[in-house]
Amino acid sequence: MDKSMLGDLDSLPEEDKVRMSAMIDQLQIRDSLRMYNSLVERCFTDCVDTFRRKTLDKQEETCVRRCAEKFLKHSMRVGMRFAELNQGAATPD
Repeated sequence: MDKSMLGDLDSLPEEDKVRMSAMIDQLQIRDSLRMYNSLVERCFTDCVDTFRRKTLDKQEETCVRRCAEKFLKHSMRVGMRFAELNQGAATPD
């Protein structure tokens, strides 16, 4: 967890800081798992047409790879944009 997230919590007792840190860690893990599950579901639905074989054929494999790359690039871009907006909101104008 990024310890700077707890910067505003300096006035809390140490026990509450630890509890808050654990909660934030759990939320980050949950969000990561949700993103991963969303990626798998979306790419599988879009790319896999049949269940003829145990493995993906070349076209399905290429589709899944492109889908995953696109999804991850989009997620990173959104995260960067939120960070930019958050920094802009933190500084008084």
